[in-house]
Amino acid sequence: MAVSREAWMRAALKEAERGAAAGEVPVGAVVVSPEGKILSRAHNRPIASADPTAHAEILALRRAAAKVGNYRLTGCLLVVTLEPCAMCAGAAVAARVAEIVYGAEDPKGGAVSSLYRIASDPRLSHRAAVVPGVLSGECAALLSAFFRSRRGAGGTGASLPG
Repeated sequence: MAVSREAWMRAALKEAERGAAAGEVPVGAVVVSPEGKILSRAHNRPIASADPTAHAEILALRRAAAKVGNYRLTGCLLVVTLEPCAMCAGAAVAARVAEIVYGAEDPKGGAVSSLYRIASDPRLSHRAAVVPGVLSGECAALLSAFFRSRRGAGGTGASLPG
C-alpha cells in the first residue's frame, strides 16, 4: 500500500473535526481497501441521528460494505481516531477487516487493547491485526480539547465513548 497509516489517520482526524463542529464527540473513521484507497469516511453521529449505534466505525463500515456490495470487507483496514468500543470492535470482526488501526487509547471503553481484545480473541471466527497509537497525540488532543470545552460550557466532562 503506497499511502501510509499516518495519512489515513489524518483523513480520520478530518472526519473527527467535522464531528466536533457538529457537536458530536470527535471520533472519525475511514475504511481503506486492500489497494490502499479510502472506501468510506465517517464521524460520530449518535446525537444528530438519535441512534446509539451511529459511531464513526459503524457508519464507515456500513458505507464501505454498501460501496463494495458485500458485508465482508476482507483485506480492508479500519482506521479510527479512538480505540473502538465493544460494539465497533465486534462489527469490525463481523466485517472481516484485516487490520484495525487506531490513534488514542480508550482506557474506559476500548475493546481491542485496553479493556478487551475482541479483534484478537481466538474464540471468534475472525481475527484482525491491531495497530495502536498512530498519531495518538493528535487524536487524544482533539478529544481532550472537545471535553475541556464541554466542561467549560457547563457540560459533564463525561468519559470518552467509542
